[in-house]
Amino acid sequence: MSTYRNLGLFVALAAVWGTAFVAIKAGLDPFAPAPVLFAAVRYDIAGVVMLVYAAVAVDRWIPRGRREWALVGVGGTLMIAGYHAFLFVGEQHTTSAAASIVVSLSPVLTTGFARALLPGQRLTSTGVAGLFLGLAGVIILSNPRPGSLADPASSGVLLVFLAALSFALGTVLTKVIDAPLPIETMEAWSMVLGAAVMHLASVAIGENASAVTVTPTAVIALAYLSLVASAVGFLIYFDLLARLGPIEINLVSYVAPVFAAVTGWAFLGETITATSVAGLLTIFLGFWLLKRERLGRELTRLRGSLRN
Repeated sequence: MSTYRNLGLFVALAAVWGTAFVAIKAGLDPFAPAPVLFAAVRYDIAGVVMLVYAAVAVDRWIPRGRREWALVGVGGTLMIAGYHAFLFVGEQHTTSAAASIVVSLSPVLTTGFARALLPGQRLTSTGVAGLFLGLAGVIILSNPRPGSLADPASSGVLLVFLAALSFALGTVLTKVIDAPLPIETMEAWSMVLGAAVMHLASVAIGENASAVTVTPTAVIALAYLSLVASAVGFLIYFDLLARLGPIEINLVSYVAPVFAAVTGWAFLGETITATSVAGLLTIFLGFWLLKRERLGRELTRLRGSLRN
């Protein structure tokens, strides 16, 4: 029964996070003059919700000491503010499916940063090949050609890649700091800090908040992103992380683009191109090369549990 439960939650998480890319795209239209502000307001709401949850669910909902606040600082600046600011601006110039595929590079980048920053972890030649294959997948998606950096679609893919880079670096730095802070507390305070940083960034880059049109679409998108994709999504993530471990939960990144592509086609009229499929397959192949031994062990364990 637990196998079916985990599978159901895994698919639900992929669906929630995949459709979040479509919600971002839909909400960005009325928020076009201020995309970073849109991301900030999302985490104003999500941060408060998660803070209340942390206060109820864990014993320590307020960080203590330099290391724990450093952990929150990394989470807030890189994993929340950096990731979402780049993502929301980038999605203005690319499709939901393409953005979700580029973000699926995060596990590959995380492994690369881990090998560079964590002691005792080095990339083999096969691992290096996997890392470069992942980067090749992004190049395929950006479809580079002379003068393409000025092309909005290519710049959008580049910005989303920077979002994935920011999230991956933040993930590894949280392991480097390794403070004994409950993950719910870390996520809640990171969301609050990330929202504040994005508000400051929105003002600093001169976004025109007064030109934003508050429409029903924007309100629905914000509600979905804040309450469903962030609050509910992270609750499912925490549960599955404890049950499945980081390797299996990383595979959500490769299922989410399917939901993003289908819902983007159904609700926004976005097309699913052969280039997008090729980019996703290339990134997944890179991930497999990096994690082939661990994935092999997980598959063996899964087969044994299914027989029993």
